[in-house]
Amino acid sequence: MAGTHKFLRLRGSARLPVPLRGAVIAIGNFDGVHQGHKAVLQTALAEARKTGRPALVFTFEPHPKAFFKPEEPLYRLTTAAQKAAYFKAMGFDAVIEQPFTAAFAALSAGDFIQSVLQDRLAASAIIAGANFHFGYKRQGTPAFLQQAGRDSGFITVLVAGKKDKTGKFISSSRIRALLESGEIQEAEALLGHPYTVQGEIIRGRALGQQLGFPTANMALPAATKLRYGIYAVCFRTCGKSYQAVASFGRRPTIEAAGKPLLESFIFDFDRDIYGKQAEVLFVGFLRKEEKFAGIKELMAQMRKDVIAARAVLALKALP
Repeated sequence: MAGTHKFLRLRGSARLPVPLRGAVIAIGNFDGVHQGHKAVLQTALAEARKTGRPALVFTFEPHPKAFFKPEEPLYRLTTAAQKAAYFKAMGFDAVIEQPFTAAFAALSAGDFIQSVLQDRLAASAIIAGANFHFGYKRQGTPAFLQQAGRDSGFITVLVAGKKDKTGKFISSSRIRALLESGEIQEAEALLGHPYTVQGEIIRGRALGQQLGFPTANMALPAATKLRYGIYAVCFRTCGKSYQAVASFGRRPTIEAAGKPLLESFIFDFDRDIYGKQAEVLFVGFLRKEEKFAGIKELMAQMRKDVIAARAVLALKALP
């Protein structure tokens, strides 16, 4: 009965409220909550509505790849909070963010079925991608999950991977590669929504303000591999959306080796938002980051960037 309960973000399954036991559960990492993920999630919602049961998402924090290979920082498309917001908007009752610890990684596939899906969740149905593996060393195969469902009395639905119009499977890794190349609109098509980052607005050197282009600055996670460059964006803060042009990069004209920073010049905006939370939705890639001969040349290009961003944003309604 999606929507009946207040949406909950639960750290693990130990304290699942009694009314949410017996739910239909979508299981996966769901980084990006892209079109392929949405096929799994929508299947779960449809089953929950058909059977009159709650609809839950079961995901993992941190991402298993980050746990197994901590030396290789993972470029995440969505934070746990962002994923939860998408699940809530879709109509789920709750998300269970399972702590991916050494103890959990060592859990056998059979123990995961028994201790988590049955004892703690009393799952009525499990919905997962067709290549979903789980348990110690990924020993739990899709076939194992289906047989466990038959043995234990829960429905198992495996959803085939979704392909784009070119016939290629949609995946988080493909989307990451597109973002690294600055192919924003192609990434949006696979995501089914604009690529979005969120964070706190921090103080910079105030150079933009001195130049007549005051910016709202945000430090993105170190693992972010978004292409350095200039973007047309939608900027959200304090419950409102604004058009903006954003620069992501190291500011080579200004600093020799600056840390990567997302700087958004918000159109027709004059408010103090330092310390506020904001979201930046990427609409279009305008150009790569460049080093100019001086401030004068940089400012001339910035004025052109504003015009170009306005032109791109005029073709798309603010989300």
